Amino acid sequence: MIGMPALVHGMMLLLISGWLLYTGRSVLVPIAFGMVVVYVIVGLAQALERVPVLGRIVPVQVRYILSISIIVYTITALAYLVISSRDSVVALAPQYQKSLLAIIQQGAVFLRIEGEPTWATLRADLFSQINFQRFLGSMVVSVSSMVSSAVIVLLYAAFLLLEQRTFTAKIGRLTDDPRSVQRIMEVAGNINRRVGAYLALKTLISVLLGVTCWVIMVFFGLEFAPFWAALITLLNFVPYIGSFLGVLFPVVMSVVQFENQATVLGLLMALTVAQFVIGNFIDPYVMGNSLNLSPFAILVSLAVWSELWGIAGAFLAVPLTAVFAIVLSSFPDTRPMAVMLSRDGRL
Repeated sequence: MIGMPALVHGMMLLLISGWLLYTGRSVLVPIAFGMVVVYVIVGLAQALERVPVLGRIVPVQVRYILSISIIVYTITALAYLVISSRDSVVALAPQYQKSLLAIIQQGAVFLRIEGEPTWATLRADLFSQINFQRFLGSMVVSVSSMVSSAVIVLLYAAFLLLEQRTFTAKIGRLTDDPRSVQRIMEVAGNINRRVGAYLALKTLISVLLGVTCWVIMVFFGLEFAPFWAALITLLNFVPYIGSFLGVLFPVVMSVVQFENQATVLGLLMALTVAQFVIGNFIDPYVMGNSLNLSPFAILVSLAVWSELWGIAGAFLAVPLTAVFAIVLSSFPDTRPMAVMLSRDGRL
């Protein structure tokens, strides 16, 4: 039974932590992503170590260089994919404009709106509602902010990799009590093991989902299939909502591209089946109970972290909640909170 003092102290701790996380989000979000990048680099290096024959003879430094090279190549490929997709969208804009206008006009007829809209009237209505100068200015600021944030994240990741070599020695010098040192090392090791396993397995499942959806979209002839597949891979890291958006965006694109409703419905059904099978059968089978978090706790954490850190919080909700649950389970006063966050009550 949780005592009243412990409950009050726990609530105060949560409120203070939430305030610090919200006010310091501009500093903490790049650090959190930097830690995720380090987990991915270390995970890839460990995976390369398990490669038959080569894993034994390749030095550790070379494995880390290969791991970093893979990540840099992936980021570069994604950037190229976005740039090439942008150019293709500009080239196909008149075709999309014609298809979209036809859809709007069909909707106007269905709703019995007098006078079918034209691009002239739509453009006039749009400009009366939106300040495009302000909109374009905010887009430029957002893109510049994303580029600078990516550079900061990579810098944090680089320095965290350097700090990794002396982390154990620093922990050993925090206190003269060997039991406290051992406890801290156990908590840190538990976090590294469970969060690292989650990120590695989730990445594997996300890539499998992205490839499957890419095959489906290519089969239906959807344009920009590689871009949508990469987006679906990233969105799969967002619990619950990511699967919905991973179907919504390509289907909206298909509505603009295809005039045949049967093609749109076929694509919708195929993507939904892929998300359902991988999300409800393959994902639980591979992931197992790696983080032991309650589905309700994950849903609440998604709402909380999204409110605190926005889109970044949605991507980081599950690993951050797992870290908090592990830390809470390490102290008697906060252990009941960790039990409530767990899936089955066993820590």
